[in-house]
Amino acid sequence: MQTLRVELGSRAYPIHIGAGLLERAELYGEGLAGRSIAIVSNSVVGPLYLARVSATLERAGARVVPVLVEDGEQAKRWQSVDQVCDALLAARLGRDGLVIALGGGVVGDLAGFVAAVYQRGVPFVQVPTTLLAQVDSSVGGKTAINHARGKNMIGAFHQPLAVVSDVSTLDTLPDRELRAGLAEVIKHAAALDRAFFDWLEEHIERLGRRDGEALAQAIRRCCELKAEVVAADERESGRRALLNFGHTFGHAIEAATGYGAWLHGEAVAAGMVMAAELSRRLGLLGAEEVARLTELVRRAGLPVTGPAIAAERLREHMATDKKAEQGRLRFVVLEGLGISSLRGGIDARLVDEAVRSGSPGA
Repeated sequence: MQTLRVELGSRAYPIHIGAGLLERAELYGEGLAGRSIAIVSNSVVGPLYLARVSATLERAGARVVPVLVEDGEQAKRWQSVDQVCDALLAARLGRDGLVIALGGGVVGDLAGFVAAVYQRGVPFVQVPTTLLAQVDSSVGGKTAINHARGKNMIGAFHQPLAVVSDVSTLDTLPDRELRAGLAEVIKHAAALDRAFFDWLEEHIERLGRRDGEALAQAIRRCCELKAEVVAADERESGRRALLNFGHTFGHAIEAATGYGAWLHGEAVAAGMVMAAELSRRLGLLGAEEVARLTELVRRAGLPVTGPAIAAERLREHMATDKKAEQGRLRFVVLEGLGISSLRGGIDARLVDEAVRSGSPGA
């Protein structure tokens, strides 16, 4: 097991990475005996791992309350929040209780949001079971549900007590979900670390084949990068926004196509190519670097073109982007591979051209 820390003063917490961690009760926190613990999972992950985690916690003396929600992005809505809160209230889980998010990014976002608002905040632990969640969404305390007008529009910053990333859970991850997670791995490298990007160009096929050593190395590096950024900018007032490279375009794709038609990682993949093309049109990035990024995304088995949706319509969905300032859109752009910045005041014509360059029919 490898352990990193997100340094946030009194709210600092560990990220544990390794195989066989689900059965290690001490990783979920101290004082488990007699504690009420709600495990929030979904209809796909629950049958695979809920019994194992429950048994581990019950052996430690905890009272376990299982809560299963539906699978998929559609679970990130008010009805699911109400469902989970109702289960917690029925079980009389108090402020001394604990919420565990067992699943991918959707479960982590939903359970984290519930933990943030239930009785004005209860502690929670992230137990991510997808590559996307292990490298990105489980770290940093961003929790949210979706709104018809935009993704992750209703949420809160609520840091976990710990992140327990058992890499053996990736063995049951569908290939499509694994590829979606690779998009976030590429994002970290393209936005923040040129050396990591070079490493990915050499090892992307190993990651796609689920090579354990390569996956552990990629997960650790992504968590190192994100932990550093979160420690410096917890509430995304500056540098943390760089972790949204490709997301302004990607979130618009998800909203325009209906949440779930495109996986988050797939939309981000196409969004990164669009953002790189926008960077080129701004004179910040060379055509060769755009080609390198596009080819890495392609080799990961991810889409390099967006859906056939009019560029103007995608831009309408971007209008609610959380990086907007005074009503004006801001984009994370590349000034080189591994070097990113946040830019505003970009001509809408250039944004539309970037979309059309990578989307047939846009």
